[in-house]
This record gives sequence, structure tokens and C-alpha cells, in this order.
Amino acid sequence: MVQENLRAVREKIEAACQRAGRDPKEVTLIAVSKTKPVEMMEEAYAMGQLDFGENKVQEITRKYEELPSKVRWHMIGHLQRNKVKYIVGLVSLIHSVDSFRLAETISQEAVKKNVTVPILLEVNVAGEESKYGITCEETITLAEQISKLPNIRIEGLMTIAPYVTDPEENRPVFRKLRQLGVDIKAKNMNNVNVNVLSMGMTGDYEVAIEEGATMVRVGTGIFGERDYSVKPLESR
Repeated sequence: MVQENLRAVREKIEAACQRAGRDPKEVTLIAVSKTKPVEMMEEAYAMGQLDFGENKVQEITRKYEELPSKVRWHMIGHLQRNKVKYIVGLVSLIHSVDSFRLAETISQEAVKKNVTVPILLEVNVAGEESKYGITCEETITLAEQISKLPNIRIEGLMTIAPYVTDPEENRPVFRKLRQLGVDIKAKNMNNVNVNVLSMGMTGDYEVAIEEGATMVRVGTGIFGERDYSVKPLESR
């Protein structure tokens, strides 16, 4: 099932790129494996899937030990400052930085471990109260503040669009994030690249690609519905 689903998602990504006149190589598919067993991830890995996204630090640290070292881990969930030390140096990209204090903690841990940590700023474009993320208006100021910190580099922006039945409804959200990226790029800040737009999930990733997404986060579309009765590993 996983391999068939993954093949179908890749075909849809390619089709969306064709519609937008883009090269499919510009889009990285992140297989969102939260709550899913390592065995299912291994099926995807066997088809060349290297990028996996997790919501919980404890799931990353556990699965990191069980999967090949070639896997690129993405922290896509809300990150608490007291958990930062466990993933600095393990993950390829932290998608969910939404405050200066969190960035400062990441920077401090990165200095200790002598690594540079790539991050994305999480922007709550739609202004939903139930979601984390900074407002569009706060983003440039936060980017300027974080750009001065050592051993941390802003690679772009991430958003979680609203849940909708018609993906077209989220087109303005994706368009707004892309424009915000253009505005930040124009500032030419040190340690700030806006090469990554992480936007679009199972229900709307094709529209997101048409609007410029460079990373899409697909979980259900690859691994099937999640069983939330399975408790994730307890906090450390």
C-alpha cells in the first residue's frame, strides 16, 4: 500500500509541476511519518524516499536509531525549548520556529555542538487561533532578529493552511506565503535565504506546488489514516 500510494503522490507532484511550468526536482516530498511504524517507513525508503517529517522529538530520536543514516529528518511539529537539545545535529531542517526565544535556544545548542542548524519560520498565514506560528506582519522583524544569532540559518518559511474540502480555498494562503518570501529576500539579510517554502499537505499539496511550494508534507496520502489510539512514546 505504502509504495503504491507513494508512486501516486509522486505522479501528482510531477503533474502539478507540469501545470505550473516547474521542474519536479524543485519540489521535495516529505513523507510525514508521525505515529507510523518504522516498517512502513522502510517501505517508502526502499523506493528512494529519504525525507521524513515527524511532529514529536521523541519519535525522531527513537526512529533515528532504527532507520538508515541516509534518512533526512524534518521536525515539523511544535518544538518546545526544553527538547531542542535532543534534535540539534540530528535533523536536516526544523520547520516550526515561531519565536525568538526558541531560535535563541536552537542557536545556543548549535554553538555547543559546533553545528549550524537550518530552520524555517512558521507563519500562521490564515490567522487561525488553533495553530502555532507568527503573523505575516511579525515575520520580517523576527527574521531580522534571528539573523544576528550564531550557528542558525533561516532557509525559508512554512505554513499550515486551514483544513478545507476544496483545496482551491487555500490558494490565497500559499500565494501570500510566497509573496512574504519575496519581501524577505528583498531585504538581503545575512544568514537568511528564502529558498524553501514548506506548504501543502495531503489535501492541497498540488495547489501549493502550483503556487511555488518547494517542500510538501504528505502523510495520510502515503501512509493512510493515522490511528491516534496508539500512544506516542512518552516524553523524555
